[in-house]
Amino acid sequence: MLQSNIIEKCRQNNRIAQLQLYKQYCDGMYIIAMRFMKDSMEAEDIVQEAFIKAFSKLDQFKAEVTFGAWLKRIVINKCIDCLKSKKQHLQELEEVHLKVVDSNYENEWLVDDTITLEEVKDAIQRLPDKYQYVVMLYLMEGYDHQEISEILNISEIASRTQLSRGKSKLKALLTPIKNGTRS
Repeated sequence: MLQSNIIEKCRQNNRIAQLQLYKQYCDGMYIIAMRFMKDSMEAEDIVQEAFIKAFSKLDQFKAEVTFGAWLKRIVINKCIDCLKSKKQHLQELEEVHLKVVDSNYENEWLVDDTITLEEVKDAIQRLPDKYQYVVMLYLMEGYDHQEISEILNISEIASRTQLSRGKSKLKALLTPIKNGTRS
């Protein structure tokens, strides 16, 4: 059955179509929620709430993006809302203190070959929240600065600056320790 047919049936409250769509996306959305929540029960709750919201707001889905991309945005927004409500909210930077970051920093993003993916993920979790969310949305979820600014309710300049600073901190965390010092 075509994706558009399944979505149309979901709009008509067809439970079988809703279950089919749920099964298709639940695992991927859970992985995304876990990147943010770090607690399996909270991540499961977020995914459930995201599906409930998606099914109730299907009339707003215009197929300008894939259903998966639309649902992913709902999951990420729910995660961030949950984190904010738990007092782990983002500290907004004063616009005055931000500097526009030069785009050449992309070429400097290299880490030692011995660093594993798990070490990178662990290092990202150790970043301050204001950097962690931007780094995760940019590097792991593939959002651009415009999308990140909308999701986190910050300016694009703040997104670029937080990404740059987050990458710098991440790079420092990932520099292998040799003879008791980082090289």
